[in-house]
Amino acid sequence: MSTEQLLVELGTEELPPTALKTLALAFRDSIEAGLKEADLDFGEVEWFATPRRLAVRVNALQTQAPDKTVEQFGPPADRARDADGNWTPAAQGFARKNGVDPDALEVADTPKGPRLVHRATVAGSNATDCVPAIVERAIEALPIPKRMRWGASRAEFVRPVHWVVLLLGAEVIEAEFLGINTGRTSRGHRFHSEGAITIEQPGDYTQVLAQHHVIADYARRQDIIRQQVEAQAATHDHTAVIDSDLLDEVTGLVEWPVALSGSFDEAFLAVPAEALISSMKEHQKYFHVVDAEGALVPRFITVANIESKDPSQVIAGNERVIRPRLADAAFFFETDQKTPLADRIEKLKSVVFQQKLGTLHDKAQRVGKLAAWIAEQSGTDATRAQRAAELAKADLVTDMVQEFAKMQGIAGSYYAAKDGEDAEVAAAIAEQYLPRYAGDQLPETATGINLALADRLDTLAGIFGIGQPPTGSKDPFALRRASLAVLRILVEKGLTLDLRAALQQAVALFPAGVLAEDTVEQALNYMIERFRAGYEEQGIPVEVFRAVSACKLSEPLDIDQRVHAVHQFAQLPEAQALAAANKRVSNILGKLDSGHAFNDVDPTLLSEPAEQALATELAQQREATDALMARDAYADTLTSLATLRTTVDKFFDDVMVMADDEALRNNRLNMLKSLQALFLQVADISQLAVK
Repeated sequence: MSTEQLLVELGTEELPPTALKTLALAFRDSIEAGLKEADLDFGEVEWFATPRRLAVRVNALQTQAPDKTVEQFGPPADRARDADGNWTPAAQGFARKNGVDPDALEVADTPKGPRLVHRATVAGSNATDCVPAIVERAIEALPIPKRMRWGASRAEFVRPVHWVVLLLGAEVIEAEFLGINTGRTSRGHRFHSEGAITIEQPGDYTQVLAQHHVIADYARRQDIIRQQVEAQAATHDHTAVIDSDLLDEVTGLVEWPVALSGSFDEAFLAVPAEALISSMKEHQKYFHVVDAEGALVPRFITVANIESKDPSQVIAGNERVIRPRLADAAFFFETDQKTPLADRIEKLKSVVFQQKLGTLHDKAQRVGKLAAWIAEQSGTDATRAQRAAELAKADLVTDMVQEFAKMQGIAGSYYAAKDGEDAEVAAAIAEQYLPRYAGDQLPETATGINLALADRLDTLAGIFGIGQPPTGSKDPFALRRASLAVLRILVEKGLTLDLRAALQQAVALFPAGVLAEDTVEQALNYMIERFRAGYEEQGIPVEVFRAVSACKLSEPLDIDQRVHAVHQFAQLPEAQALAAANKRVSNILGKLDSGHAFNDVDPTLLSEPAEQALATELAQQREATDALMARDAYADTLTSLATLRTTVDKFFDDVMVMADDEALRNNRLNMLKSLQALFLQVADISQLAVK
């Protein structure tokens, strides 16, 4: 079998750095999928991406797929000929459809019995012939939200395309993409390389580009950047803080990275470090540097896309650029402090939160009352919670936050402390936005926790109440993230807050008639459903979550404890039998009239040894589980109930539940109801039954 390397390279104007990796991976995945669809075997698939190119190299690509036999099944064999042995119209039609004489058809055994079959040999795909179409589809499938045109061409892409390399081994596959004919000509670094460069064969690709100051391998280039940045920081006995998003963006900005270290005036350290870091990261793509204690130092590291003969000039240029940015941050910080944060609350009346839900001032008032209520439920300081809520959004009208959006909350915390506000109130203003993303830290102070919960619950109640829940990928108010944050805080902080009660309180704070009547249940169901994905990531089967959610609970901490208890129970050897028994019980009881009355089990009506044994064990278990449930020992409760397995199995083997005698029948139904109730104290384990 003949194999060759395949190389595809699209040469472009500078691609969006934050989208570069996504585009490159999508390009690779589409080409790989196309080759599989063509039945062409191949080895490792490598992807490359720089600001000026997307490329894929396929190793050991089969140049010619083997021929294959294709089967088309027709009518049943017993309908192929009539009583005289002649071909029936059905058989003749099937033969015509396949372009053969009926005598060329065969009979094959199938799961539906013997059928007519036409077998034909189809030639395997030829790589040279099918690769252009595969590449074309891969280009069209790239996740580009907004395409552009250039020159007189009608071709559309994320950026103008200037060259396309398409090689199978040493040969060019002739094709045209985006108005450009394919060839073997690429280009090197924009400044360190002149004119076209020739790629003789795919295996030469990275080496040839490296000779022309291009490191095509994205991962290798990123590693080089990381090493250079760390080394630059180490020369001053400091540590560079390498944010993964910034590292990705910088990797997408350079083809030949050269890290350089610069400095700024130490006086700027009087400005909140977060503002300086935000300015360096967002505006200049600089990595900031900290000392051994983690404090910001007046240095930065930039990554140039050029190997300068005089690096000091490049450093000086970057220092000149960063100075006015930091000066702006210092000016905003000094100016903002001239007005107490509390004096800015009134300005929130002119800032709309949502048209139907009022202004940020309205929201702050609602959140203050809700935060105080939450504080009362947890036995923490309600006065601090309300004060923090009143001040929480005031920094949104400061110059600092309007220039550096990521300083919201952080700036307010600094200003509140400067104004002499309570230390926990000041800390809570910054903590209100925690956690900002999955895995982020949680609020530490009690006031921060109360504020973070109240702010999100107010948003959830309001947006669900006006009928704008998340749909598909659209979630403009980040309700999914808000829900996950509330759940994380309550579970990880061990807080016993009932979400239904909290949402009812939140809804009550809106003016009458603004929110829909079913707001609480709509928002609650959405929030509880967010648990499911999290448990799946932990390896907890979805049926375990369903077993707990069937109980319609609304206290996240309690739900989480029950889920882990049921998951532990599901590992026991008795679990599946008891789940099946509970499923059987649910089916039996579910067929009764809704008005059926249940009573205590009457011992005098227990005629069968198996039902007598079950009644005795149920009484014993009820006493044992009452003690366990009194301290929410869910796992121990289920472990104790697992001992019922043998007795329950014996009961169903020996006892006819739906006896003709009404008194016996009802007494046995009462016993099943009692059995079900014992398990429902924790969860509906019938959901665990394998279908």
